Amino acid sequence: MSGPLAPWQQRAFDHAARTLSEGRLGHALLICGPARLGKRAVAERLAAHLLGAHGPRSDHLIEAGTHPDFHVVTLQPNREGTKLRSEIVIEQIRELSEKLSLTPQYGAAQVAIVDPADAINTSAANALLKTLEEPQPGRYLWLVASNPARLPATIRSRCQRLEFGLPRRDEALAWLQAQGHASGVAVEALDAARGHPGLADAWLRDGGMRLRREVGEDLARLARGEAAPIETAQRWTGDEHADLRLRHAADLALDEAAGLTDPARIRKLAQWFDAANRTRDLLRTTVRADLAVAELLLSWRGGQAPGPASANTRYR
Repeated sequence: MSGPLAPWQQRAFDHAARTLSEGRLGHALLICGPARLGKRAVAERLAAHLLGAHGPRSDHLIEAGTHPDFHVVTLQPNREGTKLRSEIVIEQIRELSEKLSLTPQYGAAQVAIVDPADAINTSAANALLKTLEEPQPGRYLWLVASNPARLPATIRSRCQRLEFGLPRRDEALAWLQAQGHASGVAVEALDAARGHPGLADAWLRDGGMRLRREVGEDLARLARGEAAPIETAQRWTGDEHADLRLRHAADLALDEAAGLTDPARIRKLAQWFDAANRTRDLLRTTVRADLAVAELLLSWRGGQAPGPASANTRYR
């Protein structure tokens, strides 16, 4: 929460704070837009703004995660403690509802943030709906979601919306350079991220751009028959970056299509783009990831437009 907000974040905060000061901010707010644009940061800053009116210590307590009137519901570790759960479960929402039913300890307000709200499972969504339907004065529930369509319509309809969109290119480039990235690599990363500054920044910091170049080299070798699809697929799916590799591969197919005039080749690349994204979805299931990706890469090497994963793809 500390540090200045990015320009697009500041605009969103100013709008929400103005709505709050004018008494037009309801108890439920859906903060939505692409991931990595700082929606959570704005939600926390808005909470500090609201709760800070009730005491000078609020900012520090919120940042430390110890403010008694500020609650965050997010993904929790699994029972083994090895990774985060993929869903927000009903027990978390019930616990939140109990907290919101208590009298605020500072002032007369409580704020709860649910992030990512689009990871709420069905039972938790039903419990959350009950909380939304029975609001108490001074209780604010803010849902942060990158894919708001995954939320039930009954929840979305009860929330005001604060929507984030991609900023102007010049603003995004200026922000990337302010983060310490050189102009040239900032332009390259922003183009790769389709104008998304948060994603470009992450890729520059965690090796995502290097991974993109490696994917491009792999696709070139496959097209020339210098690499085997199965071995490449095993390498692509051998770590936690399989989804990002497929995202880069799909984007690179679009980039190639943009420079062509042959309608048949453009159509095949567009179909391959769709197939790559379907394969990304398959990786979230019990499919054998290496076989699904191998089938995709085999179609790239053959220059053929692939269809869905075949019935021969074996499952775990």
